[in-house]
Formats: sequence, C-alpha cells, structure tokens
Amino acid sequence: MSLITNRKVHFNYEITETIPAGIELFGFEVKSLRKGQGSLEGTYVTIRGGEAFLIGVNIPAYQEGNTPKDYDPLRNRKLLLNKAEIARLGEVESKKRLTIIPISVYNKGSVLKVDLGIAVGKKKFDKRETTKKREVDRNTRREFSDR
Repeated sequence: MSLITNRKVHFNYEITETIPAGIELFGFEVKSLRKGQGSLEGTYVTIRGGEAFLIGVNIPAYQEGNTPKDYDPLRNRKLLLNKAEIARLGEVESKKRLTIIPISVYNKGSVLKVDLGIAVGKKKFDKRETTKKREVDRNTRREFSDR
C-alpha cells in the first residue's frame, strides 16, 4: 500500500529499473507519512561521501505544536542502502541523461520504504505521444463500456 506517490513521474520520465530503499525519519515524520501528508514532487536522489540522500522531499510536521522549533520539512533525508547498491547508484548518477528519482513511499510491515527509479527524462514529443496514447485508451474503454 503506497502512502504517497510521485504522480508525474511516469509522464516526465521513462523508468528503466526500480530499487527499494529504507529511509531515515523522525517519529513525527513517520506519523505524518502514514496520515498521507507529504509530497515527492521535484525530489531526486544524490550520492555524497558514500551515502545516498533524498533531496527536496516535503514532509510536514504531524502536529505543529509538538515538533521542534528548528524542524525543516524540506531537509535532506538519508537513504538506507548497502554499499553495493550505493556504488551502483553512484555509477548511474555519473552517466548522462540518467537520474534517480523516488516513485513512492510505502509500508513494508512496520517499516517505511521508498521505491527509487532509475529514469531517463522524456523529451517534449515523448510526452505528447504519452498523452495521445492515454486519450486513445480512454476512448476505447469508453466505447467498450457503453456496449
């Protein structure tokens, strides 16, 4: 069950591979995500010093009054991956046209995980093609549902 998803990821990017990763959070951030608050829009992953970080994810405080005064909802969050996965993502990050983006945050037992996608950005004509295909599929479903 997905708690929050990046809705535009399949429109803006072509996902070639997905990798699950753990995420380091505060307790009130976990509660906020389980409530469905948060946004993955404009978020990406970067590798620094042999560690992977999630940049730009917005997780608001669960209860404003009970959070620390210096809490930043846009802070960088560390991803929990093993060394081999981090090395592989470092290679992907160094290649041109490839980027690592989060697709969704979900529950796995009592732990929150992030689905990371290795993606290639779509050009404008690819996006138009995706929109046309979606409209054709919608029209054919509409035709068959009327019968």
